Amino acid sequence: MARPTVKAVLLSPHRPLGDKPLLVVGPSLGTSTLLWSQAGALLGDAVDVVAWDLPGHGTSPAAKETFTVAELADAVVELVDSIAPGARFHYAGVSLGGATGLQLGIKHGERLKSLSVQCTGAKIGTPEGWLERAETVRSQGTPVMIQGSAQRWFGPGFMEREPELSGRLLHSLRDADRFSYAFCCEALAGYDVRDELGSIRVPTQALAGAEDTVATPSLVEAIADGITAGGGTANAVTLEGVAHLAPFEAPGHVAGLLRTLITWAESRGAGE
Repeated sequence: MARPTVKAVLLSPHRPLGDKPLLVVGPSLGTSTLLWSQAGALLGDAVDVVAWDLPGHGTSPAAKETFTVAELADAVVELVDSIAPGARFHYAGVSLGGATGLQLGIKHGERLKSLSVQCTGAKIGTPEGWLERAETVRSQGTPVMIQGSAQRWFGPGFMEREPELSGRLLHSLRDADRFSYAFCCEALAGYDVRDELGSIRVPTQALAGAEDTVATPSLVEAIADGITAGGGTANAVTLEGVAHLAPFEAPGHVAGLLRTLITWAESRGAGE
């Protein structure tokens, strides 16, 4: 295995980095930085928002071999060091991007100021399910996932209200590299940090979608419980009407929650 390479897209206004807090945001499997474009724009006056793409998705190059979720976290730190060497940052991620966030909290907690994990779990699904999906996509391509993903990703009525926006995100899935998508599935098959949550010390916000059938509210609440049981600070929030892509479905609500978390973390001296 080798650390994958991930690329970033700046979602806030172009300006010198360092004058405002840095927020790094991570994607769900099959999506791109488009997932965060609306919430990032809403936050861009207060923080520098940098979104990253999974290997073989969006702007990131395809992966050539298998990797773990922990190695994705290493890649995110490497990415941050390429744009702001040694900087501490706030992090928010969805699903696989949220799992990467938990690994950041476990392995690179000294680099984080705050952590928001959204529509994710300390373990997601079953290894068998992820390995089966990996083989399906490897042989048939990512378009085979579009119908099922559309059903899982969005809450009731969202695609009807936002047909163009949801269609653009599904195109990200269609255009993703099939082998990189399969490697991501295999990373999730081997991912389970339930016994390590108690080591997370960074202030953590865990967001769930009430309509999420992938990372149910109980999975998200278990993250907060595991962190607080170890002496950390965490709270769980469930968003009504939202399924698996909180910042895409409810950008204003998610941006508001993130703004509150970041302001609190900065005020308590997390940035010093």
